[in-house]
Amino acid sequence: MLLETERLIVREFAENDWSDLHEYLSLEQVLEYEPGGVSSEEECKNIAREREGGDSFWAVSLKDTNKMIGHIYFEQKEPAEFKTWMLGYIFNPAFYGHGYATEACQRILQYGFEALGVHRVAAMCNPENAPSWRLLERLNMRREGHFKKKAFFRRTDDGQPVWHDAYQYAILKEEWSSIV
Repeated sequence: MLLETERLIVREFAENDWSDLHEYLSLEQVLEYEPGGVSSEEECKNIAREREGGDSFWAVSLKDTNKMIGHIYFEQKEPAEFKTWMLGYIFNPAFYGHGYATEACQRILQYGFEALGVHRVAAMCNPENAPSWRLLERLNMRREGHFKKKAFFRRTDDGQPVWHDAYQYAILKEEWSSIV
């Protein structure tokens, strides 16, 4: 599957995406609000292989150079009859500030609502990650909740969880239809 925008191609992962993936998954600043830590070249090779042919992770590439600049997570949640998908994204900071994440996410939402018959798309982000929640708001998603100490991705040196809050955003098909 391949989805296009004016400047981007949103596509399935390929095994050779590992190098571009490593460019940003090897940076602590990119993973500050994500589970896990920085990834080695070997780990990125495995990640790219695992995602190849899957339908939950989408590579985002520049149309003119085919360079992968980020990826989107878009997966249906159970129960399937609720037609609800979760949205997530990570982009290479070398490409921040150009609207690429907004453009790519708009295209994946369009695909979900118009081709897959999605009813609702939800996303979660850390309230401290203002660029992330601003992106969700640019996508016309509405903030539905602020969950206190919802999860943790890190532990202190003595093994205690470092809890963090989360915002939940969502958009319904009828809301999407009214803005496109």
